[in-house]
Amino acid sequence: MRAILCHELTPDRSGLRFHPDWPEPPTPGPGEVQVAVSHAALNYPDLLMLAGGYQFRPELPFIPGTEASGLVTATGPGAEAWAGRSVIIGARSGGFAERMTLPAAQVRAVPVGLSPAEAAAFTVGALTAWVGLMVRGRLQAGERVLVTGAGGGMGLAAVALARAEGARVVAVASSSERLSLARDAGAHETILIDRGAPVIDRRDIDIVFDPVGGAVTMPAIRSLARGGRYLIIGFVGGRPDPFALNRALIKEIEIIGVRAGEQGRQDPAAGRAHIAAIDARAAVLRPVIGLEVPLERADAAFAAMAAGTLNGKAVIRI
Repeated sequence: MRAILCHELTPDRSGLRFHPDWPEPPTPGPGEVQVAVSHAALNYPDLLMLAGGYQFRPELPFIPGTEASGLVTATGPGAEAWAGRSVIIGARSGGFAERMTLPAAQVRAVPVGLSPAEAAAFTVGALTAWVGLMVRGRLQAGERVLVTGAGGGMGLAAVALARAEGARVVAVASSSERLSLARDAGAHETILIDRGAPVIDRRDIDIVFDPVGGAVTMPAIRSLARGGRYLIIGFVGGRPDPFALNRALIKEIEIIGVRAGEQGRQDPAAGRAHIAAIDARAAVLRPVIGLEVPLERADAAFAAMAAGTLNGKAVIRI
């Protein structure tokens, strides 16, 4: 089968290679299914894994790809109900290949109205937005939410969810094109920033949803009103400089880490509830596909993400 594999952990992604004839996955065992993958979506952890910079490190060589969609073509004992169904795949790796064999617990039905490409790109952004804003952030209608990286897949999901839940949404991005996408997703206000020297002239924000980090961290924290919550989503803009904890004390702000996938692994019942919540809101949280490339050109999608030029989500067409 055709697949993309990482053979070596390198910062320049030189260990990533396309294989036209990689061995087929095993036949499904008890409780397992085999899926013919149609699309897989790219996420920042996929990029980090190629350099060994993510907390989960698959054994080399490995097939990247944490979210995908496809058709169940074979089932093992106990998983027969999935036969022939279109599904979303949630896995820690393996999506950038023509076929996957995995536990049936790692697939679910595609929400009504999502195309195969949208289904592949749906879960990570929507789930992180839900767990971040609604669970960890305790968002209430009428609050002001500031979203950094608002033109990326994660940011757009947060903008759409916050708007749908009755918040006043302020979108922050480094290009007018990304801010336009954020307005389409529901942002009430937008702030154009310089990535190297960002300025956010606000002091009235209740929740910051920040997947960017780096230079934007301190301006985002300073934007918080008294008692505000700063959600650490990720660091696509690099590690932030250390800051004095007395800033949190003086304004009584909360610094909150968000790991949506880990919540589900630690508490499966809560994880299922979170997935049900986003699936019920699929029409609102429909992802924006900014780039779609064939499997053979997956390196182009990784390059766009590494360069910070990607708008919305990148999808690999298998």
